[in-house]
Amino acid sequence: MSSRKGRKNAAQVVRAQIAREKRRTRTIWTSVAAVVVLVIAGLIGWAVYSSQKSETFTTPPGANPPGTAVVLGQGPVTVDLYEDYLCPVCKRFQETSGATLNQLISEDKIRVNFHPVAFLNRFSTTEYSTRSSAAAGCAAQGGKFKEFTDQLFAQQPAEGSAGLSDEELIGLGAGVGLNRDDFGSCVRDGKYKTWTEHVTEDASKSGVTGTPTIRVNGKDVEDRTPEGIRAAVEAAGK
Repeated sequence: MSSRKGRKNAAQVVRAQIAREKRRTRTIWTSVAAVVVLVIAGLIGWAVYSSQKSETFTTPPGANPPGTAVVLGQGPVTVDLYEDYLCPVCKRFQETSGATLNQLISEDKIRVNFHPVAFLNRFSTTEYSTRSSAAAGCAAQGGKFKEFTDQLFAQQPAEGSAGLSDEELIGLGAGVGLNRDDFGSCVRDGKYKTWTEHVTEDASKSGVTGTPTIRVNGKDVEDRTPEGIRAAVEAAGK
């Protein structure tokens, strides 16, 4: 009698174990299926995002062939300059070394690819980095990119503020000789915002992690003083 009871208990234990294994198997496959669904959804979402990303962007006149910078000068040595119009260090760089770049351009020694990136949107309540960069694209359209860029740094707002309004940006443009109506429409419409996204994405892909970043013939220049820049250009030109 006890033997039959023992076999019965053993059978119950086996059945319970089999049931647990089935439940665990179902749980595993359910989890796998959920992961597969999430992966597929992610791939679909990335495909949609990639297709809608700044693949279609309007490039301002005077941009380089990839559309990642506005070109200033035609010298043999290429200088890539990455700056954010809200970046205080960029403003100081312009104050200390901007004249050196201008002189090297006028001497036909360098070609500057100016990349107006929008890294600092989080330090503005109105995404000023994007708006000012896009406005610079409008200034390039009007043939006044350099003049407008100088004014953006001269009138740079404080980090954490709303930044200059669109109307104030338009006023700066008019002050450097841009047609107020044409330039104003361009700024208000955000014509070059997708271009700004493209410039910023390309900078990140190129390993730029902060501003200002200056590269001479593709090599980072750590000494951003006038002497350091001139030395790097002279070395690259040999």
